[in-house]
Amino acid sequence: MNRENEANRNPLINGALLAYVLLAYLFVFAPIVASFVFSFNSDRFPSIPLGDFSTEWYRAVAADPLVWQGLRNTLLVGVGVGVISTALGFGAAYTDHRYNFLGKQVYLALALLPPTIPVVIMGLAMLAFLSRVNLSGDAGAVIIAHVVICAPFAMAVIRLRLSQMDPSLEPAAWNLGASEWAAMRHVVIPFCRPAILGALFVTMAVSFDEFAIAWFVSGLNETLPVKVLGFLQGQVSPRINAVGTFVFIVSMTLLILAQLLLGRTAAPRKE
Repeated sequence: MNRENEANRNPLINGALLAYVLLAYLFVFAPIVASFVFSFNSDRFPSIPLGDFSTEWYRAVAADPLVWQGLRNTLLVGVGVGVISTALGFGAAYTDHRYNFLGKQVYLALALLPPTIPVVIMGLAMLAFLSRVNLSGDAGAVIIAHVVICAPFAMAVIRLRLSQMDPSLEPAAWNLGASEWAAMRHVVIPFCRPAILGALFVTMAVSFDEFAIAWFVSGLNETLPVKVLGFLQGQVSPRINAVGTFVFIVSMTLLILAQLLLGRTAAPRKE
């Protein structure tokens, strides 16, 4: 009798969970879908019913040199942040994996702390620090500030991958005559390669989307999300929908690539 009741309840529970997930996705993505739809609307203001289908706002964005300047700054910062954050994250994760030392828990807490700090406070702190060392106001300042918040993401991703590595692999390489650097190059890095690439894409996506800290430290070298704020000042520009759609597609592409790579690392091994 209990088994029959459980069998009857399971479809209801599964259906309720499915409905909950669909509602959650609808709540999250409805504004994004609306922005995508209105980006092709000929009317200047978003309204229902929609106007004619038009790519006018995409053409306006493509013809705006300020948008291209912001995109160039965003790509430059994103690539730089991705490479530096991934390298730092790998080093921090390997240190945690390889060594036991006094204060290791404090080390981990401090290494993973920056993303938990409110971005306004972080932006003000980075502005004060970078101004002291005469680095505020250029692309390098944005890269430094973004590396601070992105490196912990890379560390977390790579640290998870290192936890799956057989601890006897490196000692086996050493016993076969490999130096520590050779074992790192031929054993550790190949094992972590999917996570390293995943961390690269994740940190690039985080940097690509980040606005608040870049607004504080970028000066005249504004990234694309900061440029969007300029479109909002004094008027409501439909170009925001076109830029937002582009940013969303780029960010989702990077995150999907990262998820595909990380999904490979989590695949069960066949005996």
